[in-house]
Parts: sequence; C-alpha cells; structure tokens
Amino acid sequence: MPKRLTLQPHLSSEELKQRYRKALDLVERSHYQILWLLAQGKTTREIQAVTGYSINWIRTLIHRYNQLGVEGIADLRHANPGAKTMLDDILQAQLLQVLQTPPPDGGLWNGRKVAEWMSGVLGRSVSRQRGWEYLRSLELRLRVPRPEHEESDPLEQEVWKKKLAARVAQLQQTHPKAQVEVWAMDEHRIGLKPVQRRVWAAIGFPAVAQVKWDFEWLWLYGFVHPQSGETYWWILPQVNFRLFNRVLADFAREFGLGKDKHVILTVDRASWHTTEQLVLPQGLHLELMPRYSPELQPAERLWPLTNEPIANRSFATLDELEETVFQRCRTLLKQRQFIQGLTCFHWWPRVAA
Repeated sequence: MPKRLTLQPHLSSEELKQRYRKALDLVERSHYQILWLLAQGKTTREIQAVTGYSINWIRTLIHRYNQLGVEGIADLRHANPGAKTMLDDILQAQLLQVLQTPPPDGGLWNGRKVAEWMSGVLGRSVSRQRGWEYLRSLELRLRVPRPEHEESDPLEQEVWKKKLAARVAQLQQTHPKAQVEVWAMDEHRIGLKPVQRRVWAAIGFPAVAQVKWDFEWLWLYGFVHPQSGETYWWILPQVNFRLFNRVLADFAREFGLGKDKHVILTVDRASWHTTEQLVLPQGLHLELMPRYSPELQPAERLWPLTNEPIANRSFATLDELEETVFQRCRTLLKQRQFIQGLTCFHWWPRVAA
C-alpha cells in the first residue's frame, strides 16, 4: 500500500483554509487549496479531481511546503519577473487565433488541449495547468453561450430598436399632455417537471435534489417597466387570446391607462398576441418584436429570478407550486432597483416623467 502524504505543521488546517479563501494570486490560491484539502484527509486523486493539477505536481508542491514552509507556496515565477515566458507575443497571438477554431479532436478547448498545442509548438511537455493559465492570461473566461436563432436578423433588430424609440416620440407628440411609458411582457411556463440549477456544495459531498417528474403546467405572465423596475404578474392555467385580453384589461385598470396615460407594450409574435380577436384597452399600444429575438425582450430576464424558489424542488400539486411562485413574485415587486439594472438595456427608450 502506498505511503500516505503528510504535511509538516507549518500552518493549521483552519489557517490553510483562510489563506486559500483570501489569496488574490490565482496560482497561490490553488496551492493553498491543495494543502488545505490534504489537511482535511483527502487523497491525491481526490485533490486532482477537484483542482485539475497532476498527482506529480501535487506531490512536488507538498514536498516544497514541507521543506520551505509558507515560502514554498508562492508562485515562484514572481521571484524572477525577467524570466522568459513559455509563449512569446507571436506564439500567444497564434494561440489566440487557434482558439477561434475547434480543437483537433473536434470537441471544446480546455487547459489540457491548450497544453497539448503548446507541447507541439515548443517541442517539450507542458502541464495542463499551464494551458489553463494561458487561457486566463488571454482574458478568456468560461461562459455558457446565449442561444441565437439562425434565422434572426441583426439588421432587423437594430431597425426595430430605432422604431421603438420613434414610436415613443410619435405618441408623445400625439398626446403631449399624457404620461407615456414603455413596458415589456412575456409568458413563462412552469410546472411539476423539475427545474435544476447549480448550487454551492461542500467539497467531497455531492449535491442532490429530490425531484418528481410530472407534466402538469401553469403559465406565469410577467410585465416589467425597465426604466423603473416595476413589475406586474398573473399566474394562469394556460395561454390563449381570451386570457390575454383579460390580463391586458386588468393591467390597464391597475395602472390607470386612458387618455392621460399611454403604455407601449413590447411582446413577441405568439399567435395570441397577434390575433384580430385581441381587444386593446384605451391607452395600451402593442409593439411586436422582430422574429427570433428573445434577447431583445427585457421580460426574459425575469424568469431566472422567478425560478429560484422552485429550482431543485419537487411539488406535490400545482397549487403548492403556484403558492411558492406567488410569494416569489410578491418579493420581486419590492426589488425595483435590482430589476431595473437587470432589464433596462442601454438602448431601451427612457421617457421623462
């Protein structure tokens, strides 16, 4: 049986933990994390799985710490700032170009694959940690891409933004004494089918969510006034033009629409938004968005917020789900400044009060 690695008592487990959390240098932070995990009794393979460092490097770092103490933790490259980097400016520019294309295996780029590319260019072995560091140094970050429909038209979207601002100006000119506001509205399906979200979990303990797979649904109607962050909500069993007429009528009553107050409401081109059977209350003006352009819809930004209390949970009935979402919407009604920052895009029309 292999001998288990041990640490010299230069720092306690709690001190290693605090230094790991407070370290500003990324490499130094990773080094403290490795030592802290080992102090907790983790094996080298478990530490490798968490940190991404090779087992050989983990052993080297532990040996340095045992021999040198805290001085062995720092990124030693800082002690020699004039040393030549692995990739000069030309090779870094080449790497940046290469990252714009798929890697040789047709998958996605990561630290290991960048290290393999560097090994081929330099003619020597490069650890995957170095690949990760160069990804960071090139100011690249892991992001989940925002979906964009292949039939969306960027030119049409820009024209629509200008059209929305022009319609506001036209309405103000037509009704010079009336208050004019620009709102956005969308519908969001929620149900007993679970919503799964990432959560923070302790190292070594899997995050588990008990869920119940049932295909029963409700619809959350969400209105937002991006300029102020004000919201307005309905929870209904379905979507159709009859219910939409009812919601619009209630919205008009709630906010006093009429000859003295007008609202431009941006909506997508769902069939119940465009039917001739739609009845618009006085003072309400629909503005249809370009096709395949959900990224222009401020109300789309509301759904991650409304999903928070139902994520990773199971509900026995729709009534139980509805009550949870209802309470969440009541909370969001009070968070105007936060919602304003989330939904008021830089191009959204600002209307003087």
